Amino acid sequence: MSQIRRDALDPVSILNDLDLARRAVGRDGDAFRSIMRTHNQRLYRIARGIVRNDSEAEDVVQEAYVQAFTHLERFRGDSTLATWLSRIVINEALGRLRRNRQETELARSGDRGAAAQIIQFPRNTSCDDPERAMAQRQILHLVERATDNLPDTYRSVFMARVIEGLSVVETAELLGLRPETVKTRLYRARHLLRKQLDEQIGPVLLDAFPFAGRRCERLTGAVMKRLGFP
Repeated sequence: MSQIRRDALDPVSILNDLDLARRAVGRDGDAFRSIMRTHNQRLYRIARGIVRNDSEAEDVVQEAYVQAFTHLERFRGDSTLATWLSRIVINEALGRLRRNRQETELARSGDRGAAAQIIQFPRNTSCDDPERAMAQRQILHLVERATDNLPDTYRSVFMARVIEGLSVVETAELLGLRPETVKTRLYRARHLLRKQLDEQIGPVLLDAFPFAGRRCERLTGAVMKRLGFP
């Protein structure tokens, strides 16, 4: 436990998380908004690292928020709210991948007419957000695509350790792995990325997969509407 980042164990942070959760359970709209605006970017990055699709990642985060807020009384402060929400996002994203794969398999093996009913999630190539336009600069585009091309087992570790900056212990706890496995997979992920990218792009990684401005407000508004707030 002593290896976990200091902010993950900060009693003040835990108390703030518990207070926000208590207020949200009491239907305090400001508490809901505060939680989402604090965690939107991190959760979006985690979801996108798994589903590899902008619009689908938004859907994953929205569903995860609704699940979390519906059962927010279960949050006891045993971990940070960020970790608790991240686990829900990971489960939702992995579940969606499984469902999509099952639908694809059914479409291939079943009747051709039935296959036409499968709804495919579109790739989001819109640049209407200033943040999205910036992210599609050539260097960030390369970072996103190279990360998308990593195998699932390596990509989730890479996103948690490099993009989110979690410690080895936190990443292991989040993904249900041993710390040694995290280190091995991270080493392999970096090795694969070096085949596609120049090593000098590392400092700009934190600007990849942006989630702010309109995108953040859109998700927050959608969740608030589903929760019954104006």
